Amino acid sequence: MIRRNFLVGAAALTAFLGANDALAQFVPSRPIDLVVHSGPGAGPDAFGRALIAAIEAEKLSPVRIQINHKIGGGGATAASYIVEKKGDPYTIGLFTSAWVANPLVQADMKATVKEMTPVVRLVIEPAVFAVKADSPYKSMMEIVDAAKKDPTKIKQSGGSPLARDAIVRHVLMSNTGARWAFVSFPTGSERIAALLGGHVDMMIIEPSEAGELIRGGQMRALAQVSDRRLSTFPDVPTLREAGFNVPNVPQARGFVAPPDMPRDAVAFYEQMFEKMVKSPTWQKYLSDNQFEDAFLKSPETGKFFDEYANLMRGILTGAGIKVVR
Repeated sequence: MIRRNFLVGAAALTAFLGANDALAQFVPSRPIDLVVHSGPGAGPDAFGRALIAAIEAEKLSPVRIQINHKIGGGGATAASYIVEKKGDPYTIGLFTSAWVANPLVQADMKATVKEMTPVVRLVIEPAVFAVKADSPYKSMMEIVDAAKKDPTKIKQSGGSPLARDAIVRHVLMSNTGARWAFVSFPTGSERIAALLGGHVDMMIIEPSEAGELIRGGQMRALAQVSDRRLSTFPDVPTLREAGFNVPNVPQARGFVAPPDMPRDAVAFYEQMFEKMVKSPTWQKYLSDNQFEDAFLKSPETGKFFDEYANLMRGILTGAGIKVVR
């Protein structure tokens, strides 16, 4: 009798605790801020808006998700904002590779992804080197040769000084001995306008944007920043195929959260994004934009940050850039 009463009591306690655990699960009740470090039209902003559209199409969030632009410092302003929101379950930040690379060379950049709560990694993003359609340069080798002859001749438009396009430039210059200028613009539309207006000679651009502009007769792709050729550009060589023995510089995108975000809130976002990446809406987006599905949950995303930082240290050091972390 005593044993039976004990078992009944234990079962009741378990049920009670289970019910309270269920009640304790985080479910957002007000809009979620999605922080991006770029202005409207740039890659992070466009990616964030596509992600929100997919979540809304699949009805995966009970509340609205809204873009919150925190521009400046190649991600430093956005990163500082995220860190200042310690414990806030209603703020998430869209990280790119620059969020890992910039602190490696900027001693005064105090907010880093190591302080934040990793949420998920979503994609690895390829890119292409492109020139204006009527450019005299028909290959990356021709551009490099021109830069070797005259270091003041070639200009490249790009984002922050340590975004992927700038790092690829350093890698190529270190490998070839060529030198060319890098002109930084805050938004993707300004980078494209600089190229199409003839103010710069080349840029690195996402495949989806490049494809539209190439089909429209405004741009021509010279080389791909990717491990393999994309189906969209079957006749465009990778940098290695174009004759440059350089490492690929991957561009990863995903989400981080403020420090000390409650575990049940992290679990909510993990589950939401995991459902999203399996949805037909998101799979079509990946296919249309030639992104590689690279989904990782929170613990694995934290490990990815460490691995990527080590990779970038090697690339930056090899390119002659001083690393401070």
